Amino acid sequence: MKPLEKFLKKQGSHLAGRPGPGAGGGGGGGGGGGQLTRRPSVSKILLPAFLKDEPPETGPEGDGRWLELRPPEGALRSPTSFSSEELSPAGGVGGGGGGESQLSPEAVPTCCWAPLAEPESPERLLERLLERLAGEPTAPHGHGCGADLLLDDIVLTHSLFLPTEQFLHQLYQQYPFCSTIPSPPCWKDGEAMHRKRAVLVILLHFLETYKGILQEEEKAGKVIKDLYLLIMKDSSLYHKLEDEILKLHQLVETVELKVTDESQPPSKQVKPLFRHFRRIDSCLQTRVAFRGSDEIFCRVYMPDHSYVTIRSRLSASVQDILGSVTEKLQYSDEQPTREEALILVAVASSGEKSVLQPNEECVFTTLGINSHLFACTKDAFPSLVPLPDEIQVSPGDTEIHRVEAEDVANHLMAFHWELFRCVHELEFVDYVFHGERGRRETANLELLLQRCSEVQHWVATEVLLCDSLGKRAHLLKKFIKIAAVCKQNQDMLTFYAVVIGLNNAPVSRLRLTWEKLPGKFKNLFRKFENLTDPCRNHKSYREVLSRMKPPIIPFVPLILKDLTFLHEASKTLVDGLVNIEKLHSVAEKVRTIRKCRSRPLCLEMEASPQQLQTKAYVRQFQVIDNQNLLFELSHKLESNSQ
Repeated sequence: MKPLEKFLKKQGSHLAGRPGPGAGGGGGGGGGGGQLTRRPSVSKILLPAFLKDEPPETGPEGDGRWLELRPPEGALRSPTSFSSEELSPAGGVGGGGGGESQLSPEAVPTCCWAPLAEPESPERLLERLLERLAGEPTAPHGHGCGADLLLDDIVLTHSLFLPTEQFLHQLYQQYPFCSTIPSPPCWKDGEAMHRKRAVLVILLHFLETYKGILQEEEKAGKVIKDLYLLIMKDSSLYHKLEDEILKLHQLVETVELKVTDESQPPSKQVKPLFRHFRRIDSCLQTRVAFRGSDEIFCRVYMPDHSYVTIRSRLSASVQDILGSVTEKLQYSDEQPTREEALILVAVASSGEKSVLQPNEECVFTTLGINSHLFACTKDAFPSLVPLPDEIQVSPGDTEIHRVEAEDVANHLMAFHWELFRCVHELEFVDYVFHGERGRRETANLELLLQRCSEVQHWVATEVLLCDSLGKRAHLLKKFIKIAAVCKQNQDMLTFYAVVIGLNNAPVSRLRLTWEKLPGKFKNLFRKFENLTDPCRNHKSYREVLSRMKPPIIPFVPLILKDLTFLHEASKTLVDGLVNIEKLHSVAEKVRTIRKCRSRPLCLEMEASPQQLQTKAYVRQFQVIDNQNLLFELSHKLESNSQ
């Protein structure tokens, strides 16, 4: 199990036993307060000890069944309508230490967010949302007071209590009801058109939010197509809702939802995972988001370290992978005929082995930095050992000694921004709340977390492979400079990763090396440690982050920690009714990610051969992720250090 997952599970166990919020325990429905059920993985994410601390007790006293929120003093409007100035702290969006960077109710005075008058069941919630959207069409703020924000909350979090296909099917059923002739006696004049507009508004917002993810939701895509055709055939909408109809048509084309079966889907390129780059021209390519249907090349090794290369979907199951391996082996003259069934095993560089179950999917993104897939029989399982090149050490000067700290930090920022942009905001919800059911939708988030781990191990590897004491001290100085530039660039993910790497036990124990570090850099590193201090729920970090303006790369594991607290602190369903306040809190956390990416990244870097070489180096680190091996290297350098 990954350290991050251990931390998330530990958070759940702490919260489950508290008398405050979340004392109700497991929770009903799709987002209750039970333990996380994500499959154990061999991916190693080295996180600081503070992430294992309990989150602070917050919220009012109560029975723990509902997440209570204070009514806002000011007003809110939909985050999609924020301007760049308003999204910055100086423009009014800031706040204290409650999240990555707050979109606080008191800070956005436009349209008041208000929960529903009373809790509703999952089946009735959409109907109530339609009533809210259509209730005050003449209101000064649009569809009704707080309706836009409530709409965004439900679109972002509906999967916690209602599957997407069922949510869309209910929306589809509401449209014919709106078209009933004659209208129900309780309806006012023009209310039928208002309700049609409300259905259209929900569909448009849903498509804008989900976009490319819908290509992986075959059943949901079919419901959207049916609703789209129904709306396009309704001639009563054309004169009054012409702009909305045109926007709907453009969105359906943008997300590549084909309305007819005549057109064939476009051919897809085979995409490499970043840790599998071997060619410089491949690693220099701009990163694009992965989807479950994307195809990749992967090597699957045998016990004798021979391998076969297969082409597979990213979402392929273990059974499908073994089927491709077996087919390859049948046509191989070097491999003997195998009668016994094969199993798929993930082998880490430390020798840790994990047998993957036949029904598991998306196993490629769960592999550790130096982990590989092995296919073998059950009898051969005990004899599996890591690949030789994963445990060989080649000391000597590497590229890090020849490049400037600022160049390395800028290229790290550029690459991590590409990876961060690839992560859909809904992947954060799926990762925490859905476990295995969200595996396909979290591939990009998995890769970003593993990159964070890779940078941490890269720092430790470079320091411990340097034999010279003077060069080692100079390397510490360079990494502290890199952390400083990353903080200046607002790349807090890399900043944290570098600081954690320098605090890794095999590095921090090098007393002689740290003593040679100039006092100026010792003080600077001490400030960085204070910034990453977990005291008062990471108050120092949150205060610094709240003063930053987009673009920002936040420390993503802390966002997952906050979402986990929301997940475990209260139930999603209580007595069959939806906890709207909890959904709003989760959506607010997701909107902080939207804010961080609300402005494009502009980094000016030369396109010289030296810069391209630095870019290639940064994007394909060679690291040691075996902690035992790192300790061995550390003791060889300074055997008596404490």
